[in-house]
Amino acid sequence: MAELSFFERVYLVVAQIPRGKVASYSQIAEMLDAPGAARTVGWALAALSPERAQVIPWQRVINKAGRCSIRNLRYTPAEQQALLEAEGVEFDEHGYTDWRRFGWEGLNPDEVRALLAAARREKGDVGYW
Repeated sequence: MAELSFFERVYLVVAQIPRGKVASYSQIAEMLDAPGAARTVGWALAALSPERAQVIPWQRVINKAGRCSIRNLRYTPAEQQALLEAEGVEFDEHGYTDWRRFGWEGLNPDEVRALLAAARREKGDVGYW
């Protein structure tokens, strides 16, 4: 069974975030059993090619304070916020969202294991990676 890189695992989990919901960088890291790797989650999302960024909903990952804080050359936090607002996520006048309303519950450990196992099995069969 082919092993997935950490970036690939980030993309798989982020792809599960539904429209109109957000998750934090640290939440994604914790789901991947990598507490403390929030910054690496950010690097993974910043490394998306323009084509992959159309498939992986990178904009749905925000900082744990509830604000957009993306740091890459293609998008600004204001653009990220606008993309989320177009999905129905609301922000207050200071740029914060309400985690209780718009936060994604996430995947439990069994769901993450199943998702990763399925991706490992299919990795050689699809040109996704």
